[in-house]
Amino acid sequence: MRLSALLALAAACLPIAATAAPLQLASAAQSAADRFRTIYEAEWAWRVNELALGPQGTRGPGTDRLPDVTPAAQQRRLEYWRRTLAELDTIPVAQLSAEDRINHAVLRTSLQRFVHELEARDYEMPFASGSSFWARLAPRAGFRNAQEYRDYIARMRDIPRYFDEQVANMRAGLARGFTPPRVTITGRERTIEPFANPDPAQNPFYNAFNQMPASIPAAEQEALRAEGRTVVAETVAPAFAKLLPFIRDEYIPGARTTLAAEDLPNGEAYYATLVKDHTTLDLTPAQIHQIGLQEVARIRAEMDEVMRRSGWTGDFAGFLNFLKTDPQFVAKTPYDLIARTTWLINKVNGKLGETIGLLPRHRFTILPTPAAIAPFGTGGNGGLDSCVFNTFNLPARKLYTLPALAVHECAPGHSFQAALALEGPSRPPFRRSTSFTGYGEGWGLYTEWLGIGMGMYETPYEDFGRLTYEMWRACRLVIDTGIHHLGWSREQAIDYLASNTALADHEVETEIDRYISDPGQALAYKLGEMLIRRKRADAEQRLGDRFDQRWFHDMILDLGSVPLPVLEQQIDLWIAGGGRNPHAQEGASAAAAAP
Repeated sequence: MRLSALLALAAACLPIAATAAPLQLASAAQSAADRFRTIYEAEWAWRVNELALGPQGTRGPGTDRLPDVTPAAQQRRLEYWRRTLAELDTIPVAQLSAEDRINHAVLRTSLQRFVHELEARDYEMPFASGSSFWARLAPRAGFRNAQEYRDYIARMRDIPRYFDEQVANMRAGLARGFTPPRVTITGRERTIEPFANPDPAQNPFYNAFNQMPASIPAAEQEALRAEGRTVVAETVAPAFAKLLPFIRDEYIPGARTTLAAEDLPNGEAYYATLVKDHTTLDLTPAQIHQIGLQEVARIRAEMDEVMRRSGWTGDFAGFLNFLKTDPQFVAKTPYDLIARTTWLINKVNGKLGETIGLLPRHRFTILPTPAAIAPFGTGGNGGLDSCVFNTFNLPARKLYTLPALAVHECAPGHSFQAALALEGPSRPPFRRSTSFTGYGEGWGLYTEWLGIGMGMYETPYEDFGRLTYEMWRACRLVIDTGIHHLGWSREQAIDYLASNTALADHEVETEIDRYISDPGQALAYKLGEMLIRRKRADAEQRLGDRFDQRWFHDMILDLGSVPLPVLEQQIDLWIAGGGRNPHAQEGASAAAAAP
């Protein structure tokens, strides 16, 4: 048949094909979407029940028990998530909507990490330098209603069983040399002591009963308080009193004396998997180490310039010593530190409209870090309802780093980010409970750089404090890989961080112990921030006058927590689409609906 005849026949058939093909494609896409929805809804329902989660995907309000952490339960989870991953891989991702393609990537990456953790039996090491299975069981604040208090009482009653299972797992870890390095957990048993106090008035578990809402009738409040006192004194305190000698006399003395993750069983593969899971990037430890060295050199040049701008005429080491020892950089009282932080956040509020397009309604408060965890806690932590700052050992909490810490932890950093996520687009529940360090901490570190344009750093000392924090995260790339891949000693790591930053000595040692006991986690901060700044530079160059940082930031924040490759892909799509305001349609709809 001649080509012209074929073309004529094709043209004649076109109306039928044009009608049938879209219907087939639509049917296939709907089938893929339905199958994917069935998988993620079933997985989420199973996960909530299996891990004893509340409606928001967290352990707390909405659940009356703690999870089963026995080896049998862990094996059950491993088998379930392996099957679910296999089902996910049968979904034709190209047939999903743009939003569901993101959802698929998020779920798949999350489940892969769950599987990796269970295959490595990470549950046999539920205690590290800066974290433990007991530290977050006592809430920071009260609850909303009587049922949430009754659930809390039930969870407290479950603590002895939960602790016994954790101890059995830790003994299994001890038997195979799978523990944190002993040097990083020595003395950490002291974080147990406040919870072992049988006097409810002195035990942090009772604090929630001092913050009961007026909506609960007085008689019911008193009945709940009485039950709370009994459970704290007769169940919670004895469970912690039993845990204390195990941690102090058996676990810590029996913990390994090596440092590197690669010294653990199957250590080289284990560390490589941790690096991949924490960063979500295909980078080797050696590649990350080299990236870190390059960043350290770049930031050091900026620090030298700011140091000279401050008027300092001595050397770099002398300037660091001056910053670390001069009393002008230390708050006189815990109140002074909290008050200064509150002022800084109020200053941020005046600049948010120039920086972010969509602002959240939800508000957070500023609080001191809970006393039970403050001695080994970091300088601050931002959460949905509160942004906490460590007032323990005030000489270690330098005021010149406070502006950078405040924007990172509070606004427009973590607390601000959490509020936007709470009020954000309707998404599957698993998205709201999923967090990727590179995205969240990358944004937090990026906001420290944003603080320059917001006028947060009023003196060269505060600008040096910002650079100290950036250098701190760059050093992590060198130190984490140095310890766990290259065999660095603890002293070598401490010297490297102390000689490159103006962090207080206490903070340096606390941080190094965290990197040693939580391999790979510290790598994602700087890698995430570098990606965001690199893509911002791309956007500014490609969009020119059309670039508006508010829409750039809205686009990132609207995504919710995603793996870094997904974040880069979505930024590229936004740039290709002209860098538009992602909420422009919402604004137009609201204007049209106005009377």
